[in-house]
Amino acid sequence: MANSFEIKSTQLPLVALLLKTPELARVIEDLDAQFGPHGESPDFFDKDMLVLDFADLESASLSQALPQLLTTLQHCRLKPVAFRNAEKALAAKALACGLMEVSADMPRAKPMVQTKRADRPVAEPVREIVREVIREVPGPATLVIDKPLRSGQKIYARGADLVVLAMVNMGAEVVADGHIHVYAPLRGKAMAGASGNTRARIFSLCLEPELISIAGIYRTSENPLSKDIQGKPAQVRLSNDGQDKLLFEALNP
Repeated sequence: MANSFEIKSTQLPLVALLLKTPELARVIEDLDAQFGPHGESPDFFDKDMLVLDFADLESASLSQALPQLLTTLQHCRLKPVAFRNAEKALAAKALACGLMEVSADMPRAKPMVQTKRADRPVAEPVREIVREVIREVPGPATLVIDKPLRSGQKIYARGADLVVLAMVNMGAEVVADGHIHVYAPLRGKAMAGASGNTRARIFSLCLEPELISIAGIYRTSENPLSKDIQGKPAQVRLSNDGQDKLLFEALNP
């Protein structure tokens, strides 16, 4: 069954919820099942700010269910703060709910090099000094776990890759904003690109997971893997054709 929503990172310090259906009741149900207090990943978010993206959805019922959607997002440890791509009636409802409207094109982050204006003659006796500040950008961090993860345990590599040197048992969760490497059987849940990194990948020497997710696109064990992937060394990545499909590829020895 296709996802009713997609969560992506933006170039601002927040995430975007892209609605794929005007049936907000279904979106609410899916969000609660995945990220709600009793869902599959109740601690996936940590008060992350969120912008609602209504794209080109055309339905008057959206505004009626909007307050319930906002409540569900808060239960999922998300903080809705803005919206975009909304029709007039829906925009009015969103503004009434305390959201602010942002443009469809989110502003890009400022570069790491900051330069002040050069000296120039002005009417007032003010001098400006040229200074250039260059920040050293650290490489991506990596969290290494060398002990087996039992059912009920969860590891989150926030802003980092995750390397696990032992088994991830059923009921355990490994989450990373970057890549996930499991040099052992992966039998629990693995969620890479947790903050929306669509280039993140998952690697395992024995892939037999309960759930696999990259940037919010997921697949559960209810949809079995093919025989050449199940229990074999493999990697998981998102397709680059714009359809956001999970691709499972065997790793040849």
